[in-house]
Amino acid sequence: MPIPKADKLPASIVNAMSVDVEDYFQVSAFEDSISSDDWDRLPCRVEGNTNRILELFAEHDVKATFFMLGWVAERYPGLVRRIVDSGHELASHGYTHTRVTQQTPEVFSDDIARTKMLLEDISGCEVLGYRAASYSIVSKTLWAHDLLQEAGYRYSSSIYPIHHDLYGIPDAPRFPYRHREEGLLEIPITTVSLLKRNLPCGGGGYFRLLPYRVSRWAMKHVNTTDRQPCVFYFHPWEIDPEQPRQQGISRKTRFRHYLNLDRMQDRIASLLTDFHWGRMDHVFLRDKESC
Repeated sequence: MPIPKADKLPASIVNAMSVDVEDYFQVSAFEDSISSDDWDRLPCRVEGNTNRILELFAEHDVKATFFMLGWVAERYPGLVRRIVDSGHELASHGYTHTRVTQQTPEVFSDDIARTKMLLEDISGCEVLGYRAASYSIVSKTLWAHDLLQEAGYRYSSSIYPIHHDLYGIPDAPRFPYRHREEGLLEIPITTVSLLKRNLPCGGGGYFRLLPYRVSRWAMKHVNTTDRQPCVFYFHPWEIDPEQPRQQGISRKTRFRHYLNLDRMQDRIASLLTDFHWGRMDHVFLRDKESC
């Protein structure tokens, strides 16, 4: 299928830009090679990289949602306050980037409550949103939605409706839906439907792998054909080609993590120019927002 050139979309379609605030050594792909006990001994780059993202957003007058690890917030409270003072939404990414599939309901409940309280104490803002580490709300962990609602969250953005070796619910709805009739709002990461299959176009490694014009076409298709806003995400480490290289990881992990890091910031800048963007709460919550 030819990929047409897209003009900037009308202001009536505002997409949701999000950043998962975690450092390079905290990704799930490194959990077997880097122990969380060693995190405090590794050179942290998350503050500098997130500040670069804040500057990039300011240059393009874009407001976004920052899903922040509690571990990062506790060590960089000034960064939390800068995010909020710049007009962005602060949301939870859990405390230590532990996948929901690796937690019991009791441990998960304690984690989401602890992180919400920590972020709210530092920022002075109510935290409404949550995103699971590595999109680990999957078919066997849907109980997490009920616990998030009980903890006071208003929405989750934790499901990717695709086939993937680590996550995904391929038959989940592609657009926001309620887990139950009065349940938590789930806002899936964006996919484009082609040949009865959901293809990823919401950011991360896929955005680095595919030519920019493919991602641009796919998101425009969602806006103009489905008439739905996109949800896009990326990480601070993805704009950092100078980050320390990890040893002892598989070829697949190395490819996924380091591919096109040197091109990512320019691609994000193009994305900010080519589409209209806003915060998750502004795009999807009609009756309430955080600070």
